[in-house]
Amino acid sequence: MPEPDVPLQLRQVELPELEPGGVLLQTLGSEVCGTDAHLWKGQLAGVPYPIIPGHVSVGRIAAIGAGGDGPRDVSGAPLRVGQTVTFLDVYGTCGRCWYCTVAHATTRCPERRVYGVTLSADDGLFGGWAEYIHLKPGVHVIPLPEELDWRAFLSGGCGMPTALHAVTLGEIAFGDTVVVQGAGPVGLCAAVLAQLRGAGSVVVVGGPDVRLRAASRFGADAVIDIGDTTPEERRETILAMTGGRGADVTIEATGVPGAVPEGMRFTRDAGRYVVVGQYTDAGPATFNPHLDLNQKHLDVRGCWGSDVGHLYRAVRVMARYRQQFPWTDLISREYSLAEAQSALEDVARQRVVKALIVP
Repeated sequence: MPEPDVPLQLRQVELPELEPGGVLLQTLGSEVCGTDAHLWKGQLAGVPYPIIPGHVSVGRIAAIGAGGDGPRDVSGAPLRVGQTVTFLDVYGTCGRCWYCTVAHATTRCPERRVYGVTLSADDGLFGGWAEYIHLKPGVHVIPLPEELDWRAFLSGGCGMPTALHAVTLGEIAFGDTVVVQGAGPVGLCAAVLAQLRGAGSVVVVGGPDVRLRAASRFGADAVIDIGDTTPEERRETILAMTGGRGADVTIEATGVPGAVPEGMRFTRDAGRYVVVGQYTDAGPATFNPHLDLNQKHLDVRGCWGSDVGHLYRAVRVMARYRQQFPWTDLISREYSLAEAQSALEDVARQRVVKALIVP
């Protein structure tokens, strides 16, 4: 991706010389995330174009840098050539700053860098839309369990650990009514995880129809199409489903600023509202702090990205519930590297549920 709003390019580069503790992955697949569409539109600050997109990927270990004690996975076990692994896209958090040590919020570490987002293609193979990926020493690596197909994991991709973070913040209790705004990968994963947390009912609000059908297949009790309804109609529908109270927990996973005040009004007095969809700056939204926040005693929680704990748990959840939820059904299409531009456009226009780049 040479710069925003410019067609993607195929480039040939040299394989890296691995440092001690470094790992070379032969890429099996990489997801096409909504963030990639935002990157293409130039909606994220601090991106050192050109970049190799692809921040959640799976690969087979092709080589390990000689010397030292050798790289280990997040459980402390030595990595070995031939393993199928994924890795946390965030690299270089310092572990010493206030955010790392006191707040335990590594997503805010000023040293934080992200594969496929804030690491330049001029510096190496630091994105998943490539035949190989260079994992620097210190990257958090998670082997995939043998029973979890790598495509199944990528069908959740970035959406699953992000949704796991949001659902955890939402503190969903047994029997809760949960509304999920957005039927993209984060919203669909949030709807699944809400069920696993014991929700009494799950409602997905979004579109288009291909994604709403996926929400129904994966257990949503009801779907509401934003293309066929007004905000007031959606609110009245949710109130009618909840005895006039509103949802116990609402999770915003749209990326549309106007969805935020609407979701606040879906939520009952003293309920919880988690905003996870606003990863990039898409603009402001207006709400009434007296009516929408204070008078309702609404608990609003912001959620930005995920950390290695969320990724680790996402892998375990997807492996454990692989028969209950046929994850790969979410994959609409696989694209070659030569078709990456088409993949990007299809995701940007929401023509697919989930797209993968498979070199």
